[in-house]
Amino acid sequence: APPTPRAGHAGSCSLEFDLAINLVGQPLVRQQVMKGVREFLENPNPVKPLVMSFHGSTGTGKTYVSSMLIRYLFQRGLQSPYVHHFSPIVHFPHAEQIEQYKENLKHWIQGNLTNCGRSAFLFDEMDKMHPGLIDVIIPFLGPSWVVYGTNYRKAIFIFISNAGGEQINNVTLALWRARKDREEISLQDLEPAISKAVFENPQSGFWKSEIINEHLIDFVVPFLPLKHHHVKQCVVSELVQQGLEVRPGVVQEVADSIPYFPEEEKLFSSTGCKTVASRISFFF
Repeated sequence: APPTPRAGHAGSCSLEFDLAINLVGQPLVRQQVMKGVREFLENPNPVKPLVMSFHGSTGTGKTYVSSMLIRYLFQRGLQSPYVHHFSPIVHFPHAEQIEQYKENLKHWIQGNLTNCGRSAFLFDEMDKMHPGLIDVIIPFLGPSWVVYGTNYRKAIFIFISNAGGEQINNVTLALWRARKDREEISLQDLEPAISKAVFENPQSGFWKSEIINEHLIDFVVPFLPLKHHHVKQCVVSELVQQGLEVRPGVVQEVADSIPYFPEEEKLFSSTGCKTVASRISFFF
């Protein structure tokens, strides 16, 4: 029998702790992810799989949070045989082969859920996914009891996308100009902008998708742009991780070397914390 994931209260407490300590500047993410995971793990008979969609610009923590989440649910984290990671560029590169990809994806998910009902499926770069491809997994996402002879309601699906990032940044900026603190931004402030960017865009993997029309996504999780002091926090934790001395001057210089937008105010990092690790070597 497949090993039981490390679910339960201890897992969710330590996940909460990890998010609080290591995830920089994303209170909304912490709140949404914890709500989703806690409700899902505490329910012995969920009605449907847990489906989350992460949206935001580069370097704001989407991949980081998904790997943190997987680490808590499965002992070997992303290396677990029950965790399956799809990238459009690697797995579905050719538009003309979309029918074959649909067939493969359906069988792949079906086979893995037959093997272990508590499996996780990560779909990276949904904004680069061929429209129409993802709809083949709809039977696995909804509240029906058995699909193709498999009970799959304990599975977890995570979609990761840069789509909506620009809109999230614009809303955050507009609210900042209207004197609303970044920490006070709510999901309601961001949802309309994300929906427009992600679900109504012909270039997006979710375009005209029944996943949206059927309301199969349980949690839309927006990642906000990071400010200068968040980038400094990232620099500090990267220095600690690399075993280097945390010198305030270096922290400041690395944070200052990153581009910020908009042009006048230079409020938010254009690359989030993405380039922090590679920049540190210039200062040592």
